[in-house]
Amino acid sequence: MTSPTSGSEHEGLVIRDNRRIDPKTGEVREGAGKTADQPSAAPAEETGPQDGVAVQQLAERTADLQRLQAEYANYRKRVERDRVVVREQAVANVLSELLPVLDDIGRARDHGELTGGFAKVSEALESAVGKLGLVTFGAKGDPFDPTVHEALMHSYSADVTEPTCVEILQPGYQIGDRILRPARVAVAEPEEPAPATERSASDADDAAAEPEDN
Repeated sequence: MTSPTSGSEHEGLVIRDNRRIDPKTGEVREGAGKTADQPSAAPAEETGPQDGVAVQQLAERTADLQRLQAEYANYRKRVERDRVVVREQAVANVLSELLPVLDDIGRARDHGELTGGFAKVSEALESAVGKLGLVTFGAKGDPFDPTVHEALMHSYSADVTEPTCVEILQPGYQIGDRILRPARVAVAEPEEPAPATERSASDADDAAAEPEDN
């Protein structure tokens, strides 16, 4: 026999069966393993004003880094370009001092005096300056170009149709695109046509010399 108070003590008591397997059906219960207080999904993170400021600062720092990288790349290119210019200027200065020696070698070769040990020394010198980039230019028959030729003699010729280098007095020298010395040449131009007045007088003399027909 139960006391009257025992029923009241158990009022409001809820017994939950959290077993994963239903003892009656033997099947896995739906939603088994989840408790009442476990949330079904984590709440989405909310973005506030501070997150927007951080994103903006990150973009600014990234832009600053990219600008610094571009400036450094331009600086390296400028330094390399200046280094090349300084080297070319130094080489050009040295080679300019050797041009009179090369002229003497050329004259000796033209006169057949380049023989023996002098020939070997001259060949070694010409090979060395060639490795430094020195190039000789100027050949008989080249069209006259005032940017690379210096005319020391001038004449007219019926054998040319434009101003032409008919003789190379001294060869020209250059290193890269820099002209160390223009080629010194004799230039011939096409013969000028006779003036109109002279042609008229000559034609009149020829007509007067012809006999008249009776």
